[in-house]
Amino acid sequence: MTGQQEVPERPAAVNPGLNSRIPVATSALAGHRFLRGMPEPHLALLAGTASLVDVPAGHRFFAAGRMPHQFWLIRAGQVALDMDVPGGQRIIIETLGRGELVGLSWFLPPCQWQFGAVATQATEAFEFDAAAVLRCCDEDPAFGYELTRRVLAAVAHRLQSTRGRLLEASAHLT
Repeated sequence: MTGQQEVPERPAAVNPGLNSRIPVATSALAGHRFLRGMPEPHLALLAGTASLVDVPAGHRFFAAGRMPHQFWLIRAGQVALDMDVPGGQRIIIETLGRGELVGLSWFLPPCQWQFGAVATQATEAFEFDAAAVLRCCDEDPAFGYELTRRVLAAVAHRLQSTRGRLLEASAHLT
């Protein structure tokens, strides 16, 4: 799981707008697809690390190579995962929407964003303090196991999506 992993404190410059952060109730988290069916005590742990944020279109959540301090669960809107390629261009790897997790790199070392993420439309999301969530995982192994299963399911889904896109692209080459 997370072991004694430490994530540096989050930077203060992430707030996309004045008064846009709202504390989150456990009941609000319970309806999110990523968290559906999670036991109430585990939702309460997450709620203590979360805020609701409204993010304008064009807002960059993070860039590749930086340290992760947060992760997000999308309630509404759309976020593109992207990467820089030779020639100074940026390509979209995947587009995420309602019910999906934005940010996986906070969960395991080396704790460095592998891609970038930008809101392609106005987005409402639950934002979580990654360091606080990792501490909860270490302090409550049942919670850590539950969250690990959910994060791994998101990873597996993304790998299958990537596989499908690669198969589709290779069909066009032959």
